[in-house]
Amino acid sequence: MNSFFIGSATVGVVISLISYFIGVSVKKRWKLAILNPLLISVVLVIIFLLALDIDYDAYQNSAGYLSYLLTPATVSLAVPLYRQLEILKKNAAAVLIGIVSGVLTSLVVILLLSVLFGLSHEEYVTLLPKSITTAIGMGVSEELGGNTTITAAVIIVTGVLGNMTAEFVCRVFRIKYAVSRGLAIGTASHAIGTARAMEMGEVEGAMSSLAIVVSGLCTVAAAAVFSGLH
Repeated sequence: MNSFFIGSATVGVVISLISYFIGVSVKKRWKLAILNPLLISVVLVIIFLLALDIDYDAYQNSAGYLSYLLTPATVSLAVPLYRQLEILKKNAAAVLIGIVSGVLTSLVVILLLSVLFGLSHEEYVTLLPKSITTAIGMGVSEELGGNTTITAAVIIVTGVLGNMTAEFVCRVFRIKYAVSRGLAIGTASHAIGTARAMEMGEVEGAMSSLAIVVSGLCTVAAAAVFSGLH
Protein backbone atom coordinates (compact mmCIF):
# COMPACT_ATOMS: atom_id res chain seq x y z
CA MET A 1 0.00 0.00 0.00
CA ASN A 2 2.89 2.35 0.70
CA SER A 3 4.18 1.96 -2.85
CA PHE A 4 0.67 2.53 -4.19
CA PHE A 5 0.37 5.82 -2.28
CA ILE A 6 3.87 6.93 -3.29
CA GLY A 7 3.13 6.20 -6.94
CA SER A 8 -0.25 7.92 -6.93
CA ALA A 9 -0.72 11.66 -7.30
CA THR A 10 -4.39 11.68 -6.26
CA VAL A 11 -5.34 8.86 -3.88
CA GLY A 12 -4.22 10.78 -0.78
CA VAL A 13 -6.22 13.82 -1.90
CA VAL A 14 -9.29 11.68 -2.53
CA ILE A 15 -9.05 10.02 0.90
CA SER A 16 -8.69 13.44 2.56
CA LEU A 17 -11.66 14.95 0.72
CA ILE A 18 -13.91 11.94 1.39
CA SER A 19 -13.03 12.06 5.09
CA TYR A 20 -13.82 15.77 5.25
CA PHE A 21 -17.10 15.27 3.38
CA ILE A 22 -18.10 12.66 5.95
CA GLY A 23 -17.19 15.12 8.71
CA VAL A 24 -19.34 17.86 7.16
CA SER A 25 -22.26 15.45 6.74
CA VAL A 26 -22.03 14.32 10.38
CA LYS A 27 -21.92 17.94 11.59
CA LYS A 28 -24.98 18.87 9.51
CA ARG A 29 -26.85 15.83 10.79
CA TRP A 30 -26.30 16.28 14.54
CA LYS A 31 -25.20 19.94 14.75
CA LEU A 32 -22.97 19.44 17.80
CA ALA A 33 -19.90 21.65 18.33
CA ILE A 34 -17.73 18.66 19.21
CA LEU A 35 -18.47 17.12 15.80
CA ASN A 36 -16.05 19.43 14.00
CA PRO A 37 -15.62 18.33 10.35
CA LEU A 38 -11.85 18.80 10.42
CA LEU A 39 -11.51 16.82 13.65
CA ILE A 40 -13.63 14.01 12.24
CA SER A 41 -11.66 13.92 9.00
CA VAL A 42 -8.34 13.80 10.88
CA VAL A 43 -9.55 10.88 13.01
CA LEU A 44 -10.84 9.02 9.95
CA VAL A 45 -7.57 9.47 8.04
CA ILE A 46 -5.55 8.27 11.06
CA ILE A 47 -7.75 5.17 11.39
CA PHE A 48 -7.39 4.53 7.65
CA LEU A 49 -3.59 4.77 7.74
CA LEU A 50 -3.32 2.57 10.82
CA ALA A 51 -5.73 -0.05 9.49
CA LEU A 52 -3.82 -0.43 6.22
CA ASP A 53 -0.38 0.09 7.81
CA ILE A 54 0.44 3.06 5.57
CA ASP A 55 3.36 5.32 6.48
CA TYR A 56 2.55 8.98 7.00
CA ASP A 57 5.28 9.99 4.53
CA ALA A 58 3.65 7.86 1.83
CA TYR A 59 0.27 9.45 2.53
CA GLN A 60 1.76 12.95 2.59
CA ASN A 61 3.46 12.32 -0.74
CA SER A 62 0.06 11.73 -2.30
CA ALA A 63 -2.02 14.22 -0.31
CA GLY A 64 0.51 17.05 -0.16
CA TYR A 65 -1.08 18.87 -3.08
CA LEU A 66 -3.83 20.06 -0.76
CA SER A 67 -1.21 22.07 1.14
CA TYR A 68 -0.69 24.29 -1.90
CA LEU A 69 -4.23 25.61 -1.41
CA LEU A 70 -3.57 26.74 2.17
CA THR A 71 -1.95 30.09 1.36
CA PRO A 72 -4.49 31.27 -1.27
CA ALA A 73 -7.32 30.15 1.02
CA THR A 74 -5.88 32.31 3.81
CA VAL A 75 -5.43 35.28 1.46
CA SER A 76 -9.05 34.99 0.32
CA LEU A 77 -10.15 35.86 3.86
CA ALA A 78 -9.38 39.48 2.93
CA VAL A 79 -12.71 39.62 1.06
CA PRO A 80 -15.01 39.78 4.14
CA LEU A 81 -12.57 42.20 5.76
CA TYR A 82 -12.83 44.56 2.78
CA ARG A 83 -16.61 44.53 3.13
CA GLN A 84 -16.32 45.67 6.75
CA LEU A 85 -13.58 48.27 6.15
CA GLU A 86 -15.53 51.12 7.74
CA ILE A 87 -15.94 49.24 11.02
CA LEU A 88 -12.21 48.54 11.01
CA LYS A 89 -11.39 52.24 10.55
CA LYS A 90 -13.64 53.25 13.44
CA ASN A 91 -12.08 50.71 15.80
CA ALA A 92 -8.46 50.68 14.56
CA ALA A 93 -6.80 51.38 17.93
CA ALA A 94 -8.92 48.88 19.85
CA VAL A 95 -8.38 46.26 17.15
CA LEU A 96 -4.60 46.62 17.24
CA ILE A 97 -4.40 46.60 21.05
CA GLY A 98 -6.69 43.58 21.26
CA ILE A 99 -4.69 41.52 18.77
CA VAL A 100 -1.32 42.41 20.30
CA SER A 101 -2.65 41.52 23.76
CA GLY A 102 -3.85 38.16 22.48
CA VAL A 103 -0.50 37.37 20.83
CA LEU A 104 1.50 38.29 23.94
CA THR A 105 -0.83 36.26 26.14
CA SER A 106 -0.35 33.19 23.95
CA LEU A 107 3.44 33.50 23.94
CA VAL A 108 3.68 34.16 27.69
CA VAL A 109 1.47 31.15 28.48
CA ILE A 110 3.62 28.89 26.30
CA LEU A 111 6.77 30.19 28.02
CA LEU A 112 5.34 29.60 31.52
CA LEU A 113 4.04 26.12 30.69
CA SER A 114 7.35 25.17 29.06
CA VAL A 115 9.21 26.15 32.22
CA LEU A 116 6.63 24.40 34.42
CA PHE A 117 6.81 21.11 32.50
CA GLY A 118 10.54 21.28 31.79
CA LEU A 119 10.31 21.31 28.00
CA SER A 120 13.47 21.52 25.92
CA HIS A 121 14.20 24.59 23.81
CA GLU A 122 13.22 22.70 20.64
CA GLU A 123 9.89 21.67 22.15
CA TYR A 124 9.31 25.21 23.40
CA VAL A 125 9.85 26.93 20.03
CA THR A 126 7.78 24.21 18.35
CA LEU A 127 4.77 25.35 20.39
CA LEU A 128 5.29 29.12 20.12
CA PRO A 129 3.35 29.58 16.82
CA LYS A 130 0.39 27.44 17.94
CA SER A 131 -2.21 30.19 17.50
CA ILE A 132 -1.32 31.41 13.99
CA THR A 133 -2.18 29.95 10.61
CA THR A 134 -0.17 26.96 9.43
CA ALA A 135 1.16 28.84 6.40
CA ILE A 136 3.03 31.22 8.74
CA GLY A 137 3.46 29.02 11.82
CA MET A 138 5.48 26.27 10.15
CA GLY A 139 7.91 28.83 8.76
CA VAL A 140 8.34 30.40 12.22
CA SER A 141 8.91 26.99 13.81
CA GLU A 142 11.49 25.98 11.21
CA GLU A 143 13.35 29.27 11.53
CA LEU A 144 13.57 28.93 15.32
CA GLY A 145 14.69 25.29 15.19
CA GLY A 146 11.41 23.63 16.10
CA ASN A 147 9.76 20.47 14.78
CA THR A 148 7.48 21.64 11.96
CA THR A 149 5.45 18.44 11.87
CA ILE A 150 4.47 18.79 15.52
CA THR A 151 3.89 22.52 15.01
CA ALA A 152 1.38 21.77 12.24
CA ALA A 153 -0.42 19.26 14.47
CA VAL A 154 -0.55 21.70 17.41
CA ILE A 155 -1.86 24.49 15.18
CA ILE A 156 -4.63 22.23 13.89
CA VAL A 157 -5.58 21.12 17.42
CA THR A 158 -5.64 24.75 18.58
CA GLY A 159 -7.86 25.75 15.65
CA VAL A 160 -10.26 22.85 16.12
CA LEU A 161 -10.63 23.57 19.85
CA GLY A 162 -11.23 27.24 19.07
CA ASN A 163 -13.83 26.32 16.48
CA MET A 164 -15.61 24.01 18.91
CA THR A 165 -15.59 26.32 21.95
CA ALA A 166 -15.69 29.85 20.47
CA GLU A 167 -19.40 30.52 20.92
CA PHE A 168 -19.48 28.89 24.35
CA VAL A 169 -16.55 30.99 25.61
CA CYS A 170 -18.16 34.17 24.29
CA ARG A 171 -21.35 33.34 26.19
CA VAL A 172 -19.52 32.48 29.42
CA PHE A 173 -17.53 35.73 29.42
CA ARG A 174 -20.46 37.73 28.04
CA ILE A 175 -18.57 38.95 24.98
CA LYS A 176 -21.42 40.40 22.93
CA TYR A 177 -19.73 43.01 20.73
CA ALA A 178 -19.20 41.50 17.26
CA VAL A 179 -15.78 43.12 16.73
CA SER A 180 -14.48 41.77 20.06
CA ARG A 181 -15.80 38.29 19.36
CA GLY A 182 -14.18 38.15 15.94
CA LEU A 183 -10.82 39.45 17.14
CA ALA A 184 -10.70 36.99 20.04
CA ILE A 185 -11.50 34.00 17.83
CA GLY A 186 -9.09 34.91 15.04
CA THR A 187 -6.21 35.71 17.38
CA ALA A 188 -6.63 32.53 19.40
CA SER A 189 -7.52 29.98 16.73
CA HIS A 190 -6.58 31.35 13.27
CA ALA A 191 -8.36 30.15 10.10
CA ILE A 192 -10.18 27.16 11.58
CA GLY A 193 -11.65 29.35 14.29
CA THR A 194 -12.46 31.99 11.68
CA ALA A 195 -14.72 29.50 9.93
CA ARG A 196 -16.80 29.43 13.11
CA ALA A 197 -16.65 33.22 13.42
CA MET A 198 -18.12 33.54 9.93
CA GLU A 199 -21.03 31.35 11.00
CA MET A 200 -21.60 33.67 13.97
CA GLY A 201 -21.82 36.79 11.78
CA GLU A 202 -20.27 38.77 8.93
CA VAL A 203 -18.58 41.28 11.25
CA GLU A 204 -17.17 38.49 13.43
CA GLY A 205 -15.81 36.77 10.33
CA ALA A 206 -14.23 39.94 8.97
CA MET A 207 -12.53 40.84 12.26
CA SER A 208 -11.35 37.26 12.73
CA SER A 209 -9.84 37.35 9.22
CA LEU A 210 -7.96 40.52 10.11
CA ALA A 211 -6.74 38.96 13.35
CA ILE A 212 -5.22 36.04 11.43
CA VAL A 213 -2.97 38.33 9.41
CA VAL A 214 -2.01 40.80 12.14
CA SER A 215 -1.47 38.16 14.83
CA GLY A 216 0.64 36.18 12.37
CA LEU A 217 2.89 39.17 11.70
CA CYS A 218 3.10 40.04 15.40
CA THR A 219 3.99 36.45 16.27
CA VAL A 220 6.74 36.35 13.64
CA ALA A 221 8.35 39.38 15.30
CA ALA A 222 7.67 38.45 18.93
CA ALA A 223 8.56 34.76 18.64
CA ALA A 224 12.14 35.66 17.77
CA VAL A 225 12.37 37.54 21.08
CA PHE A 226 10.57 34.91 23.14
CA SER A 227 12.69 32.09 21.71
CA GLY A 228 15.65 33.52 23.61
CA LEU A 229 13.82 33.49 26.96
CA HIS A 230 13.96 29.71 27.44
